[in-house]
Amino acid sequence: MVKISAERKRAIAQAWLEMTLCTYPSQSMQFMLDERDRFRNPVGHALKNGIPLLINEILDETDSERARQALEEIVRIRAVQNFSARDAVGFVFLLKRTLSQELPDDNKDRLELERRVDEMALTAFDFYSQCRAKISDIQVSEARRRVAQLQRIYSEAEGR
Repeated sequence: MVKISAERKRAIAQAWLEMTLCTYPSQSMQFMLDERDRFRNPVGHALKNGIPLLINEILDETDSERARQALEEIVRIRAVQNFSARDAVGFVFLLKRTLSQELPDDNKDRLELERRVDEMALTAFDFYSQCRAKISDIQVSEARRRVAQLQRIYSEAEGR
């Protein structure tokens, strides 16, 4: 557990959010920051709500299940966007940069924090892999359905 004020945590969360949003095109980034409707802006909503939970988990180890769900939601969204695996989970490593900028150099907990970030990144990659596997399964099922439909149409046309 790292002793950091609530104000400092908010600053770290805001810096990490801004770095993560920079992975999107500038127009999208501004929309994600400004739009408050979670249905019009699911990405921004997931990031704005999830990042503070992840910060609390890294710094305080408070609510692992809520943080895990937040991480999964963010990664699930990024898995279906035009991100490579590296970029989809790479936002987690931006937290290391944020922590190095926001915490003093003499912070004795730095190595432990970086280990926690690495663990979070591995978990994020697991989530990404699961999402991509599910997407592949859906694509295969859809292709099979289309082939079966074409075979049925062809068989009906030959029967006439």
